[in-house]
Amino acid sequence: MQVVGHVASLWRYPVKSMRGEELREVFAGFPGLYGDRAFAFVSSSARKGFPYFTAREQNQMLRFRAVYRHEERMALPPNLAEAEAIGTGLTPRYADPADQMVDVQTPAGDVLAVDDPRLIERLCEGVRAGHDLTLVRSERAQTDCRPVSIITLQTVRQLGEEAGAELDPRRFRANLYVDLANDAGFSEDAWVGRRIQNGSRALLAVIKRDQRCVMITLDPETGQANPEVMRRVAKGHDGAAGVYAAVLIEGVIRPGDSVALLD
Repeated sequence: MQVVGHVASLWRYPVKSMRGEELREVFAGFPGLYGDRAFAFVSSSARKGFPYFTAREQNQMLRFRAVYRHEERMALPPNLAEAEAIGTGLTPRYADPADQMVDVQTPAGDVLAVDDPRLIERLCEGVRAGHDLTLVRSERAQTDCRPVSIITLQTVRQLGEEAGAELDPRRFRANLYVDLANDAGFSEDAWVGRRIQNGSRALLAVIKRDQRCVMITLDPETGQANPEVMRRVAKGHDGAAGVYAAVLIEGVIRPGDSVALLD
């Protein structure tokens, strides 16, 4: 086992493409992080293979802040302690749908339930006609490719230097931000095909590099685009920054947990 760094921060995104929330702890389950991207909006004009309405169409969507109404009930699965106490790796059950309700604060400061029709009206403001939006909910994290996304702070820092700007790590919309013991950016590329342990229990398999899109050009506070970020990723890093992982053994992850390579 080789400890390569520690978890600097944990993030989940209750609504796909909206502002994320930083967590003190989170359960990493087979479908992804607990409560991550449970809700999403799909568009009638989107491609069938990727039907979602995101900040690609509405940059300001990043400024909509989504939070669970019953935060204390959405920290961990309700029977996690009892399931772990049995000691056979039982999968805990997830919270009831009523406990998973999300409220969204708009950039104007209004707070609306995620299923309030007025939220769709706000999301469509300033967007070209033709988007008929529908809210969808899923027990599985509605991620782009794989259940868990990881990037190191060193990679973010290097890309900022290459782009000539200080980059807010949140623009990469990762679940786990890792602070390495060394200062080498893009070190996580070498994790592909290996297993990493987070803390004492959660075990992840790193599947592939994270191929990036226009989303990383958008400032998470303003929604304004900086195309140079994507140009640098495309030109110098084969279009990838960070990695995707799948959960092999479920468990709780907390900031400060060690990140260790097992293979």
